[in-house]
Amino acid sequence: MSYITDTLSNLLHQTAFFNLTVGNYAMILVACVFLYLAIKKGFEPLLLVPIAFGMLLVNIYPDIMIAPEDASNGVGGLLHYFYILDEWSILPSLIFMGVGAMTDFGPLIANPKSFLLGAAAQLGIYSAYFLAILLGFNGKAAAAISIIGGADGPTSIFLAGKLGQTALMGPIAVAAYSYMSLVPIIQPPIMKLFTTEKERKIKMDQLRPVSKLEKILFPIVITIVVCLILPTTAPLVGMLMLGNLFRESGVVKQLTETASNALMYIVVILLGTSVGASTSAEAFLNWDTLKIVGLGLIAFAVGTAGGVLFGKLMCKLSGGKINPLIGSAGVSAVPMAARVSQKVGAEADPTNFLLMHAMGPNVAGVIGTAVAAGTFMAIFGV
Repeated sequence: MSYITDTLSNLLHQTAFFNLTVGNYAMILVACVFLYLAIKKGFEPLLLVPIAFGMLLVNIYPDIMIAPEDASNGVGGLLHYFYILDEWSILPSLIFMGVGAMTDFGPLIANPKSFLLGAAAQLGIYSAYFLAILLGFNGKAAAAISIIGGADGPTSIFLAGKLGQTALMGPIAVAAYSYMSLVPIIQPPIMKLFTTEKERKIKMDQLRPVSKLEKILFPIVITIVVCLILPTTAPLVGMLMLGNLFRESGVVKQLTETASNALMYIVVILLGTSVGASTSAEAFLNWDTLKIVGLGLIAFAVGTAGGVLFGKLMCKLSGGKINPLIGSAGVSAVPMAARVSQKVGAEADPTNFLLMHAMGPNVAGVIGTAVAAGTFMAIFGV
């Protein structure tokens, strides 16, 4: 009889109920909220569903992220091995290749001035960097946190890993991906605050046609120029441009389809669940996390405002030919930010079509955020 009671007692104490903390339950609730936003509201479900589910798993069963040296049998948890691919910057680089294979760089080539709008939107990154230092973070941590302002999750993970800020990678990645998902909510009020209705109604001239030769040369030239100036950007910019060259060359359709579909989605699953699994209650519920989330929001808002304000300047200099709304797309969340520019412009004038014009700054923002990450790595000698 004692054998039976001992066995039942052991089984009972192996359930999660006896091991979870209040913090774990709080994080489980947060995971459920993220799942609701992803499934019910449609906020970037490809990102939020795996992130939220990873968050759910690690707060129910923490050993799913245990390192081999901490495990009694010397075997690490499943998501620990996924997470190593984040720390090694493998998954973020593969994401960039997929983005390049899916994205048409034609609008940026047709309107090179878009580079300026993408650069202006990086204001949020540099402002958050100095603010993070004022809040007590060291230089490397401040740099890793500030990249959230680019609304670029892969770059945030990449830089945090390169700068050795793996302890902050979970909060940084979750903040970056959360703000990417919430672009349709965060950006419109800022865009409307800094523009007049007359400016939002501006219709832009149709973009010129871009030749196939231009599209093929663009990723090659950008790789050579950017990587010669900042070699540290090669993993991100190189993979982005490689994916785009697959797309535009027209001779490797199988590689284009794989990079933009099967491989991309596999990487998203691995990256999303491992990022979510880095948010255990012990690692996530602290003052540094709150600071990171707040700094990320400030950086994102300042970046959006910087793009819009520079768009206003370009509007003035062009005699009213540029709609300032497209400047908000420079924050790099492709293609969500460009869609938001289109949506806000259409609200002012339903016949206004800004999507392709906004894709120029959007792509420029991706490159600009990668350059910002490379600049920080160069500063810290990584």
